[in-house]
Amino acid sequence: MPPPADLVKVAIEWPGAFPKLMEIDQKKPLSAIIKEVCEGWSLGNHENFALQIADATNFYITEKNRNDIKNGSILRLTTSPYQTAVQLHERIQSSSMDAKLESLKDLANASRDITFAQEFINLDGISLLTLMVESGTERYQKLQKIMKPCFGDLLSFTLTAFVELMDHGIVSWDTFSVAFIKKIASYVNKSAMDTAVLQRSLAILESMVLNSQDLYHKVAQEITIGQLIPHLQGTDQDIQTYTIAVINALFLKAPEEKRQVDEHIVDILNCHLTEMAHILAQKQLRSIILSNVIRSPTPINDEMAHQLYVLQVLTFNLLEDRMMTKMDPQDQAQRDIIFELRRIAFDVECEPNNGGSTEKRKSMYTRDYKKLGFINHVNPAVDFTQIPPGMLALDNMLYFARHHQDAYIRIVLENSSREDKHECPFGRSSIELTKMLCEILKVGELPSENCHDFHPMFFTHDRSFEEFFCICIQLLNKTWKEMRATSEDFNKVMQVVREQIMRALTLKPNSLDQFKSRLQNLSYTEILKIRQSERMNQEDFQSRPILELREKIQPEIMELIKQQRLNRLCDGTCFRKISSRRRQDKFWYCRLSPNHKVLHYGDLEESPQGEVPHDSLQEKLPVADIKAVITGKDCPHMKEKGALKQNKEVLELAFSVLYESDEYLNFIAPDKHEYCVWTDGLNALLGKEMTSDYTKSDMDTLLSMEMKLRLLDLENIQIPEAPPPIPKEPSNYDFVYDCN
Repeated sequence: MPPPADLVKVAIEWPGAFPKLMEIDQKKPLSAIIKEVCEGWSLGNHENFALQIADATNFYITEKNRNDIKNGSILRLTTSPYQTAVQLHERIQSSSMDAKLESLKDLANASRDITFAQEFINLDGISLLTLMVESGTERYQKLQKIMKPCFGDLLSFTLTAFVELMDHGIVSWDTFSVAFIKKIASYVNKSAMDTAVLQRSLAILESMVLNSQDLYHKVAQEITIGQLIPHLQGTDQDIQTYTIAVINALFLKAPEEKRQVDEHIVDILNCHLTEMAHILAQKQLRSIILSNVIRSPTPINDEMAHQLYVLQVLTFNLLEDRMMTKMDPQDQAQRDIIFELRRIAFDVECEPNNGGSTEKRKSMYTRDYKKLGFINHVNPAVDFTQIPPGMLALDNMLYFARHHQDAYIRIVLENSSREDKHECPFGRSSIELTKMLCEILKVGELPSENCHDFHPMFFTHDRSFEEFFCICIQLLNKTWKEMRATSEDFNKVMQVVREQIMRALTLKPNSLDQFKSRLQNLSYTEILKIRQSERMNQEDFQSRPILELREKIQPEIMELIKQQRLNRLCDGTCFRKISSRRRQDKFWYCRLSPNHKVLHYGDLEESPQGEVPHDSLQEKLPVADIKAVITGKDCPHMKEKGALKQNKEVLELAFSVLYESDEYLNFIAPDKHEYCVWTDGLNALLGKEMTSDYTKSDMDTLLSMEMKLRLLDLENIQIPEAPPPIPKEPSNYDFVYDCN
């Protein structure tokens, strides 16, 4: 007979005493259980004690999380969160430097627990830490000179405790003084600073900017690009990551007018990060990131890849304003750009403006605008009233005409000499291509929280989008010729060009030249071969015998997929803990037991390099207790308040396991693949259908392979649509031999 669900068998430790084995009744108040434990060791004042999980986290047991206690858990009797907070509050103000250092180290560790954090914050602990930071440097200047490592540790633990306490979201970021911001900024601006202090300082600045518009303005006044550049030139990838994260945060929160290029700023080293568009356009910052980060011998980790992706997205989002701006057909300055395109293409100057030549000029303009490939030959400005791509298309065309003049003239003249139906309209093509590139690069969309998809080639040129367009417009013209296309084939050509671009981008070229060479290998003929090959691989015979064979094989394939999913769950996955802060270094691991009966999970200090053994994962969840698997916006951790709930990418990776009555184990998968694996595996454990896109893809692939293997003997033999007809009955059965 199984033990009652409300009784949990645990071991409880107390320093200097032999551990106790006891049963905890989950129906009893936690205070009564603590009193019983204290009486067992003859300890008075039980209200001054509490229970902790005896692992690396040391989290306190409360009424809210007591259901996390499982059979076999090891607990520790310790001082209550309030008593610990009071003691540490006093100790960190000690005049003894050793005592202060040790207490700050303990505070940094204890602050990870929200129960302790609440008590320490109630004692005005945040204000005490900020005061220590504001006044600490002056007070310990002598210490810094004599015992620099000790000073670095002291400040590091202080800032670590501050970051951990603020990470719980209990205190608003708007409450901090300018003096505190200046002090944190000074640690970033110093040329030689302890690495741990620099990391924490950058993390604090990032959180300030992301969580408060008011603090954004204050931080932007203190930090200069000249002070951040040396951190990118170092070899510590963590420091580089935090530095780019600060740049991204400032860029993301910058007011709209601050994102525009200020052409009057000349001194990049002295200008503030608020002029983000100008700085990002400068060769210095871009080339430093390219040479010291992207082309560094150190492999780029996931967090750095994410920050580079965010920087790439925010940079391209600067194009959104032009992309969504319609051209004013009456604006002479804008119309002059079209005149410039005509002048470069046909090497003509504007004729004198006299009445006698008005009709002639109009006729010449109409003829030339037709050669340039505009839809509206009389007033091409009307072509740019469509948004997107708006004025961005005209900007791209002008850039191509000025910076790649020979190629521009060749394309225009080449097409103007063809028959009308075979010409590739440069104007229309440029507008549609710009719109397509904006869709591919997701211009105007906010960066995803979990994406690492940055392209090194976009960091190799100051005008990478324009150069990207120039390469692609030449590709479009080349593909048009290879397809022998006519005006009716315009959309087909655009589809092929899109496929060529997407396939080349998938290969992640390191430079624009490499991207160009990849496109050379993806000619229209090659695309046709790839399509044909894919069609053959996905060919689905529709004759009845084949369909019957498919139906017979499908259950076997589904069982194979199910076993693969369960095996992957047994291997386990490392999940990142995500809160309102962008960057988290906390992980937890979950895996299924080999007998498929228990989910083992627990927190990790760092991302594991290999398989995590079951015995190191303290928490357990019996599969029999799982009631349902919930996905997307229905998950409880997606309904909570926070910046992440608005993010579509995170919603698509979120799932929760409901067990008991209203308890949840919440997940955010590292990527779509892991999301499909886990939701499929959990549904398989519950006896439900596996419905993910990954399962459908695997089914199609494996079924196609199995079908081809079974039909090998029938190669070059036509399979009839229907079975052969049954012959007519014979006129008599005299030929039948009767054994009797």
